[in-house]
Amino acid sequence: METDAHGRPPVGSPAAGVVHRLAQRHETLATVESLTGGLLATGIVEIAGVSAVYRGGLVVYDTELKAQLAGVPADLLAARGAVDPDVAVALAEGGRERCGADWAVATTGVAGPEPQDGKPVGLVYVAVAGPGGPTVRKLGLDGGREHIRAAAVIEALRLLTERIDALATAAR
Repeated sequence: METDAHGRPPVGSPAAGVVHRLAQRHETLATVESLTGGLLATGIVEIAGVSAVYRGGLVVYDTELKAQLAGVPADLLAARGAVDPDVAVALAEGGRERCGADWAVATTGVAGPEPQDGKPVGLVYVAVAGPGGPTVRKLGLDGGREHIRAAAVIEALRLLTERIDALATAAR
């Protein structure tokens, strides 16, 4: 069973919770993935009724494609590398714009087995762009490659859920 950043199994399906919330709000979602390589999109499209919500996504594993397809500024990538909080935000904002979605969630980080560009294994950034602006969360994940990727998916969905719920609460 997949676990979150703290090694705990999620309560319910994080993807189902996101899909349900967005369907109720008549809003759409896009994904932009680097280290998770499509795992996030896979979890989302497994949910029945997702076609009313999910617009699509980008898997931009290569740094050059982060700029070309997701619109991350090339100078930002050159200065800081792909594993950076501002890059995560740019991925989410670019995916939201390019997919024409109300919300986008993005992942970038180092799953291992080796550090990347001086960044340690387990350093992950997840970001959400949506109404009310973007937000990013830094994660320091332990474990092997499979666990890091799975935990990043759970934490990305958790951040998205928090943002959707905060916006709903503010609207009341």
